[in-house]
Amino acid sequence: MLNISNLHVSVGEKPILKGLTLDVPAGEVHAVMGPNGAGKSTLGYALSGRPGYEASEGVVRWRGENLLPLDPAERAAMGVYLSFQYPIEIPGVPALTFIRTAVNAQRRRRGEDEISAPDFLKRARAAATALRMDFDMLKRPLNVGFSGGEKKRMEILQAVLLEPSLLILDETDSGLDIDALRIVADGVNALRGPDRSMLVITHYQRLLDYIKPDRVHVLAAGRIVASGGPELALELEKDGYDKYLPADLESAA
Repeated sequence: MLNISNLHVSVGEKPILKGLTLDVPAGEVHAVMGPNGAGKSTLGYALSGRPGYEASEGVVRWRGENLLPLDPAERAAMGVYLSFQYPIEIPGVPALTFIRTAVNAQRRRRGEDEISAPDFLKRARAAATALRMDFDMLKRPLNVGFSGGEKKRMEILQAVLLEPSLLILDETDSGLDIDALRIVADGVNALRGPDRSMLVITHYQRLLDYIKPDRVHVLAAGRIVASGGPELALELEKDGYDKYLPADLESAA
């Protein structure tokens, strides 16, 4: 289970998360929705350990262990994976080389044997086929010259091969047309399982038509201010976030 209690995170001098509390049981998919500036991406960065997003207060436990003292590589070895809203390009580094290096780095940290090249290529081919990716794309430098949809598929392919136990999806639907959205959603749904938790961060309900959440949470002004079932996402799509905003933010808007 992911257990977040009273999490405070600032970026520079600016407080972003202000006492966020959230539980995601094993095997469940929870969606976090909210307006721009609410702290959704900051939550993903703080969980994954991105520098500059350190917590000043609170506890984040994954499978009983506090993540906050751990560096990003240690968190990754524990199964934490963040799919970026804006995947970066790495010129000169083939995607296959990048992913296999990451897989084996995590295996070494866990005291496991490295995956052999033939076994890795077999798994990579199967993952690419499921995501309708040309395998030759994996021989190219990571994300260089890729379309938005191709970059998002590459993020999910990495998740398939890294096999995280906590999958955080940050605005995975941004920049996707309807066909790419379905393919990416199918890849995410294939990762659902009793030992894996997912946190889906999104602005819009449309992603949740394809990735059905067990729970939906509203993040506003740095806190979870409402939670409910999938019907809450439909309400937000219809009525917006105004009723969940603090009075001072509403008046400023």
